[in-house]
Amino acid sequence: MLQTEIEKKLQYIKNLSFFKTLDDGQIGNILEISIIKEYPKNSILYYENDTKNKVYFLLSGLLKVYKIDKYENEIFLYHIYENHMISELTTIENDTIYCFSNAEFVEDSVILEIDYDKFRNDFLSKGLLNHEFIKEILQKNSQLHCIVNRELVFDATAKVAFMLHDDLKIFNSKKRHEVSFMLHIQPETLSRVLKKLSRNSIIEIENSKVIIKDEKALKRIYMGDIIDG
Repeated sequence: MLQTEIEKKLQYIKNLSFFKTLDDGQIGNILEISIIKEYPKNSILYYENDTKNKVYFLLSGLLKVYKIDKYENEIFLYHIYENHMISELTTIENDTIYCFSNAEFVEDSVILEIDYDKFRNDFLSKGLLNHEFIKEILQKNSQLHCIVNRELVFDATAKVAFMLHDDLKIFNSKKRHEVSFMLHIQPETLSRVLKKLSRNSIIEIENSKVIIKDEKALKRIYMGDIIDG
């Protein structure tokens, strides 16, 4: 590997908040047991029920996590953004990592791929990065709770409000029919909700892009309060 490539890879690793507590020697260890890979938009990182012997981190780009139901319909779960772990680690006891869902790149992306067995033996089994590991598990649990609310509790207005509050960039980058598909509502319903939010001065729409005017009111919608209209 050329020196410039090594330096680039080292900088990628140092920029990941997951590894910020490691010293130079430990960072060097991560450098030795990992590789950098680039993936084009729409490529698949893994499928549901796959098993992997690598730990993945998203360095740049965007990843979509989803499942397929028995009718072959795509069920969107959540997005993974840069500077986050991709792998769905639930234990350090197993030799491989089980994939509970499908992962597809929404943009051209770059990932850090780490040998899981060496990572587990050199770091996790020695108590290194356990705090960061727990934080990633808690974050994924939080995402799971949000999915349960979105699919089983939220009405259409709450679904839209939640996405606007937590994923405005994605909302504005997608076409309206794509957003409605992700939220599992009809395009006409999405249009009606946006008009209602705009009428209540919670959002503003300029050139088809949503601008949040009242963030607290938007959050209250999916936290239990309902706007009239």
